[in-house]
Amino acid sequence: MLVQPNIDPVALDLGFVQIHWYGIMYLLGFAGALILLTKRSKNPQYGFTAEQVSDMIFYGALGVVLGGRVGYILFYNFSAFLDNPIILFQIYKGGMSFHGGLLGVIIAIYLYGRKINKSVVEITDFGAPAVPLGLFFGRFANFINGELYGRVTDVPWGMVFRHGGPLPRHPSMLYEMFLEGFVLFCVLWWFSRKPRPKMMVSGLFLLLYGCFRFSVEFVRQPDPQLGFIAFGWLTQGMLLSSPMILLGAGMIFWAKRKQ
Repeated sequence: MLVQPNIDPVALDLGFVQIHWYGIMYLLGFAGALILLTKRSKNPQYGFTAEQVSDMIFYGALGVVLGGRVGYILFYNFSAFLDNPIILFQIYKGGMSFHGGLLGVIIAIYLYGRKINKSVVEITDFGAPAVPLGLFFGRFANFINGELYGRVTDVPWGMVFRHGGPLPRHPSMLYEMFLEGFVLFCVLWWFSRKPRPKMMVSGLFLLLYGCFRFSVEFVRQPDPQLGFIAFGWLTQGMLLSSPMILLGAGMIFWAKRKQ
């Protein structure tokens, strides 16, 4: 049995301001995406400049933060928001929704795409391979905060979390860190090295993320304010990931058909 390391969620306390690991991990994700996509933009086959990449990351960051927080409130904690609207701004306490962040990014890059005369799919085909970096660091932040842990288990790598009671649980955020972060990055970065039909890379991202997230939800502890939403096993994460799987598969099928 393992025990979660007791890491202070506050990385640096300067007295007048606290720097949280959560924010640092987000910055690492954005910085990594900026470096990799800037390097990739030097290849003319992708059709983006370094300046466009930096603007794209800026728009994407706004979409992730605003959409992720609003999505978490709407999808997972709306009743608490009605009781105390100030929680919308308490990002440092955790509580970000990937699905909300994805919608926020789509809106942001649609607005940016109008400026540079590129479609949403053109931008997502180029940028999607770097997204798993942010997921990797974000899930590590979840681990530091001791949130989004899994269900009680007797597997040898079960871990006792400081907020999860005395029994060992699946370290589900580490499963997601590996699948949504490392594996998804490797697959997408390798797949997108060669020219692919339009929307193929975006579709593969949606399909794989949806499958990975849906699978991990079977061992992840449901959000206490929601629990299982149907059938005694369906979680909110599964419900939100299902359209991603269907849409991703449809985009891949359409791209191959047009090819």
